[in-house]
Amino acid sequence: MAGSQHLYEAELRWSGSTALGWEHYDRSHSGTAPPAEQELVLTTGESKGDPRRLNPEQLLVMAASSCQLLWFLHLASKARIDVVEYEDRATGVMPTGVEPTSVTEIVLRPRIVVASDATDERVRKLVQVAHEHCYIANSLRSDVRIEAEVERRR
Repeated sequence: MAGSQHLYEAELRWSGSTALGWEHYDRSHSGTAPPAEQELVLTTGESKGDPRRLNPEQLLVMAASSCQLLWFLHLASKARIDVVEYEDRATGVMPTGVEPTSVTEIVLRPRIVVASDATDERVRKLVQVAHEHCYIANSLRSDVRIEAEVERRR
């Protein structure tokens, strides 16, 4: 009997015309991931994209950050650590002129505020365990690093 699996679906839609060449077609397209109803409008990350729209590279960095957040909160709640705030200023690096083009590094910089007696060492250990469990980080060839900052709220 085969093992169970989770299946994730995405639907993208674009319309327009490329008849006038690379310089002239609209890069904006929409994406959904059923059964979620939220629609995203995306574009390219290069010069022809609309900088007000998300691009796939940003979504990749956001997915890694979100997965880390969700795993960390899961582990902290199980450990009865009161996390009251979590912010991440994540970055992804995609060098130019290197083939094949790829995001080579993602750095997550969570600022974690706890309101319990948990030691910084214990919180950092949970950050590391969360990283080891993060499905997105485990799926990437990119190096995913975490530079966590732990603060206390009393």
